[in-house]
Amino acid sequence: MAKKYDVIVIGAGPGGLTAGLYASRANLSVLILDRGIYGGQMNNTAEVENYPGFKSILGPDLAEKMYQGATQFGAEYAYGSVEKVEVNGDLKQVITDSETYEAPVVIIATGSQYRKLGVKGEAEYAGRGVSYCAVCDGAFFKDQPLAVIGGGDSAVEEGVYLAKLASNVNIIHRRNQLRAQKILQERAFANDKIDFTWDTVVTKINGDGQKVTSVSTHNKKTGEDGELKVNGVFIYVGVIPLSEPFKELGITDEQGWIKTDELMQTSLPGVYAIGDVRAKELRQITTAVGDGSIAGQQAFNYLESLKD
Repeated sequence: MAKKYDVIVIGAGPGGLTAGLYASRANLSVLILDRGIYGGQMNNTAEVENYPGFKSILGPDLAEKMYQGATQFGAEYAYGSVEKVEVNGDLKQVITDSETYEAPVVIIATGSQYRKLGVKGEAEYAGRGVSYCAVCDGAFFKDQPLAVIGGGDSAVEEGVYLAKLASNVNIIHRRNQLRAQKILQERAFANDKIDFTWDTVVTKINGDGQKVTSVSTHNKKTGEDGELKVNGVFIYVGVIPLSEPFKELGITDEQGWIKTDELMQTSLPGVYAIGDVRAKELRQITTAVGDGSIAGQQAFNYLESLKD
């Protein structure tokens, strides 16, 4: 038998935790599901400087505070990897690898994950010099040369963080200018431990069979091939939505992002999507929290409408 709730929130990042807070505070029975630790990508963020109320706070600390707030009104938290969601009239079944849950409202907050570079050596040296999380792995490379691949906020922000640990950080970007916020760019340009390699792509990650030793590069403008000696490669080349379990519902676009209106409602009544999995322009902790508060309130409104 499926375990029954009023609202099931899939994903325990900032959006999911906020949705759980608002829905449970409205006296609804709420389950927050996640396949890992609550907090999502906040756990992989060294410092959060753009969340209101804190001049600066460690990502894992903010995750803990949000979790405590989200569960204070009775919302339950459970581990589970969602395999699919089935819609049967007003009820939705959430089928995980271990349990089946049922609720009239499902809020999808599964977020996104870092895109792989897709070059030879990336998979082979994952965890042995190839990383997607500076906070997780940066300490392993103290006083060693590192490469950061990418030019957006994550690449530059994590490059600045890694420069505190590494002997040198080389940010490799396929264009001739960064896409990151200006304040992040200024910090990186002012750091004498950070170098930049422009108009360049990494074509291969090299190693000695045990760990990374260098990256092979190709300059798109000059056509010149090169090699950069590094002991670690941190990859930040975009994100992809974690929406695979929901594609059969017909609520995603061609890239897999879930489409919603301004009230977070998908094309299926009672199914909402929030945060980084949603098709939108800005993906930040603050925007996820905003999405979550709207969805949590809309869950209450939707359940009230079923009583009419």
